[in-house]
Amino acid sequence: MLSLWVVLVLLTILTTREIWADIFAIGMGDEEQSHILLVTVVAPWMAWVRRSRLRHLNPTGTLFGPAIMLLGWGMSYYGFHHTTQSAWHAGAVVCLVGAIVSGFGINTLLRLFPAFAVLAFLIPVPGTIRHMISGPLQTATAYSTQIVLETIGIPIDRATNLLSINGRDVAVAEACNGMRMVLALVLVSYAFAFSIPLKNYARALVLIGSPLAALLCNVIRLVPTVLLYGYSTTDVADFFHDVSGWLMVPIAFGLLLALSSVLRWALIPVTRFTLAYQ
Repeated sequence: MLSLWVVLVLLTILTTREIWADIFAIGMGDEEQSHILLVTVVAPWMAWVRRSRLRHLNPTGTLFGPAIMLLGWGMSYYGFHHTTQSAWHAGAVVCLVGAIVSGFGINTLLRLFPAFAVLAFLIPVPGTIRHMISGPLQTATAYSTQIVLETIGIPIDRATNLLSINGRDVAVAEACNGMRMVLALVLVSYAFAFSIPLKNYARALVLIGSPLAALLCNVIRLVPTVLLYGYSTTDVADFFHDVSGWLMVPIAFGLLLALSSVLRWALIPVTRFTLAYQ
């Protein structure tokens, strides 16, 4: 039974390989979509921490699996013939879920639902939606950075998304608007919220606060970056800008751990990651 399920999953991936190749090409080639690569780690982790829920579950086939796969094929077909890339991508993800359910049954989907739901992050965010988010985020980042620098006594001027410091102009452009961090941090926050026992309102608090945490982390990154552009060489500032971008997700995860400590202090049930769902 297990071998047949493995063959079905592999055949599903093989027949949709062009879609998967496009998804991961976007994830590797577009910084704002790099969260896609994190899903390959987050989804198995979330399934692993819920493994105890499958302890007394007998793997059985189900007709729901083929029905889900058929829905996925229909979505990809529609997306391909109507040039709707998001539907084309989503269809491959739905097909994969259907293949898994075909082998283990609908109960597995229900008991591991958060792990399956995180697969939605594999679908690249359409450009129109990204632009709707990135514009206001860019302005908010520039404004917040200006406030922080003025608070610590650094003279700085701002014209929309252009900051002027020490006679030098520093544009808060798309490369540092925090869009990449928002998507990655929402994903990390989702994994955090559903990997430890929390009340539903606490989970909602973590998820709702994740975009604000992303903005905070991006401002933490941009304050020293703007100072370096204003008072150091461009090469040093560029180097710091690139390196700090990779450090922000671990820092954001540290903020989530700090939030976990606050929730424990507030008597909201929280346990350590290693004890979750065991």
